[in-house]
Formats: sequence, structure tokens, C-alpha cells
Amino acid sequence: MRTILTLFGTRPEIIKLAPVIWALERRSETWRSVTVSSSQHTDLLRPFIRELDINVDHDLAVMTPGQTPNAVLAKVLTALEPLFLAEKPDLVLVQGDTTTAIAGALAAFYARIPVAHVEAGLRTGNRLSPFPEEMNRRLITQLADLHFAATPNNVDILLAEGVQKECIALTGNPVVDALQRILGRSTASPKLAQLLDSISGKRLIVLTTHRRENFGQVMSSHLKALRRFVERHSDVELVFPVHPNPSVRTAVDAEFSGAGRIHCIEPLEYTDFLHLLSRAWLVASDSGGVQEEAPSLGKPLLVLRDTTERPEVLDCGVGRLVGHSGERLEEMLETALVDESWFDTVRTTKNPFGKGDAGEQIASAIERFFTTKTGDA
Repeated sequence: MRTILTLFGTRPEIIKLAPVIWALERRSETWRSVTVSSSQHTDLLRPFIRELDINVDHDLAVMTPGQTPNAVLAKVLTALEPLFLAEKPDLVLVQGDTTTAIAGALAAFYARIPVAHVEAGLRTGNRLSPFPEEMNRRLITQLADLHFAATPNNVDILLAEGVQKECIALTGNPVVDALQRILGRSTASPKLAQLLDSISGKRLIVLTTHRRENFGQVMSSHLKALRRFVERHSDVELVFPVHPNPSVRTAVDAEFSGAGRIHCIEPLEYTDFLHLLSRAWLVASDSGGVQEEAPSLGKPLLVLRDTTERPEVLDCGVGRLVGHSGERLEEMLETALVDESWFDTVRTTKNPFGKGDAGEQIASAIERFFTTKTGDA
């Protein structure tokens, strides 16, 4: 029986890989599924593993305070070599653009094990933005044998870079699968429900920001703009699940301290985060995942970045690119108050990231890969 090893280490990876793992495990008569966590993120990752009902077979436990991407890369590479020898995987599955993903792809390549890449073909065109993710995803493309693209645009990018058509599968993004399953089976926790009830009837802005390239002046400028906007409009409330990174916490303490109608809360479990997003009037975020979740929920999005590897969110009309200017963010927030046409577009647009069957599409593509490879019927 073949063995498929799925590697993840951060919150976005497990959210998007969970539907793939579920689909793989439904084919237990076809192959053995092995899941490996690097624990690149620890506190943020473990609740999602429990919430998404994923069994971790191996935990590499690489997380240490203040570590650099180089340290993570070295630890994951070192830990995977003996693990590959023990488990003998026939395929290594990675997702996205994290240090864990590039380390897994490189380790598998060194071991001559085929690599499959979920969410392949994302590009900003600027190798330094986002940093280091843009370069990670480009390198994984060079190492991968199978490329699972979420959108036709991603397919076109891969083809333009020389990836063979037969190595690409258009699958949609499994974040849509995860979102639909979770919202269909859950309610908000009592604590979140109490917060939402307390601001019922107000325009709710949901904020997330944590990208490395926004640390410092850019993040401070965005937070100042948001505070000024909330202070000017008594019918607006803002909820910000604050990322634990010290650079984010420092900016929040400096810019949001004592602010009325701004609720800075601890990071939420994914179920609660989705319920929070579903209640938003407007979302402001520099997160890649939120750029996929907003159109899945029909929520307008201000993208707090100067580039995006998901132009589909802009093209379909759901998202608008803010850049690094707090003044521009403030102007765009004011425009949103009077631009009813934007909200109408967002409510009616087709989700560019798929319909919620990406996990099954990816499992089927893996099955075809093995059939083609062996020549079996």
C-alpha cells in the first residue's frame, strides 16, 4: 500500500490541508495517510488540529522563541530525513509558501520522493513581497511533481513558467471546503456570541494584520487610520483578534490603547473567527487566507498590502488594494460608507476560489498520478 505524507506547521496550512487529509483518509483502502506537524507555530496551530479533528502521527517540535526562518528550515530538514527513512512515503504533500513547506519539498526532493503542492501558482511578481513567502512558493514550484492550482490564473502562471500541463490540476482552494463544513456544523462560542450581541446593530469592521513587511511604520499608520475612522463614526465598532507576534502587540499597545469601540481580543479558534467574519460589515486584512475567506462569505475586503498573489479577489470586485498608506486606508474606509454598489457586487459575485470540493479534487488527482505512474488500470 502506498503512503502519502502530509506536512504542515502553521495555522493556514492545517486549515487548507484538513479537507485534503479528510479526503485521503476516506480512501484508506487505496493508501496510508501519514500526517506530520513541524510545529513551526505552536500556540496558534494546536487548537486548529483539535478543532479540525486531525490526528498528528509525528510532531517535529521545531518551535523555539525568536527563531529565524533559517533555523526553522534547518530543523525541519534535519528532522525529516530519518522520518522519511522510517515511513517510506511515496508522495510528500505540502501547502502554500511557509518555511515548513519549502523545507518539506526540499527534503523530499533530496530523498527522491515526489512532491505535491497545494495552492500552487500564486505570484505577486515581486520576489521580496511578501517576504520570504514569494520566493518560497517559486522554489516549491521547481521542486514539485504535482501542482494543485486553485484558479485558472494560477494554472496560467504555472504554464508560463514551464510546468507541464499534465502535472497541473485545477482544484479550487480547500479553504472553501473547510469554511463550509465548519460554518455548517457550528455556532459561535458563548464568549464571542456575547461580544457580537453587545455590538449588534453597528457596522462591524474585522481587522487582522500580522505580515512581516507591515511591521513598524506601515502597521502603525494603518492602525492610526482605523482608530480615527472609528472615532469619527459612532455606528462603527472594530474587532481585532491580535496576533501574538511581539511586533504586532507593540503596535497595538501604542495605537489602540484607550480607544473606544475598538475591541482587541486574543486569537480565536477558527470556528469563532469564521463566525466573526460572517458578521462583518467590512474586513481589513493583510492575510492571504482572509483574501479567500472574504469572497467565500460575501464580505467586502480592504487588503492592507501593496501587492497580492490573489488578484482574483480584486478582479471579482470583492477586494480593494490599500497599499501601505494610512491616509489611503482612511479615504477608502470613508468611501465604503457611501458606496452601496460595492456591497451589492460583493453579495452577488461568484467565488473565484471554488465551490467547496477541492479536497476531493486533490485526492482524485493524486490517484490519477499514481495510476499514470504505474500504468495500472
